[in-house]
Amino acid sequence: MSGPIGPPGAQLSAEQADNFEDIEKQFAVKVVQHMETYWSLLEMRKGSDLKLTKIDDEIHDNFRQEFPDFDPAATLNEDDMKSKQGKEKWRMFINQYEKKIDDFNFGAMVRASPKDEYNEKSTIFAVRMQFYAIEIARNRAGLNDWIYEEKHKEKT
Repeated sequence: MSGPIGPPGAQLSAEQADNFEDIEKQFAVKVVQHMETYWSLLEMRKGSDLKLTKIDDEIHDNFRQEFPDFDPAATLNEDDMKSKQGKEKWRMFINQYEKKIDDFNFGAMVRASPKDEYNEKSTIFAVRMQFYAIEIARNRAGLNDWIYEEKHKEKT
């Protein structure tokens, strides 16, 4: 099978490498824009009042069923998420949304803890469906409301 840069094991030319770098940069820009947009939404509206997709209820119910031990207030364990077993469990969950959510497997940034802002040390690279599942659970639990309250406390 041949990919955008040639068959597996093929040598990468300088022209292709430049193009690949551009693709990576565009990808990074999209991920950061998504992160900034979400943070702006949380500043404008309490997370508990926010709907991220048309099927939040379905995502949340399915997530709670597939990950019954998930505690939205706890700090995410990236090693568990990215272990062989964790990846397989997440893959099964994520793939259910292939035809339901645009860019379901596109990259996204997730805060390890709902108590933290986005920053280098507290952010995990994930895919869009992991972001939706985790953040919908946090929003339903009111764990992101502090962001709105912090932004608007000087106005009250």
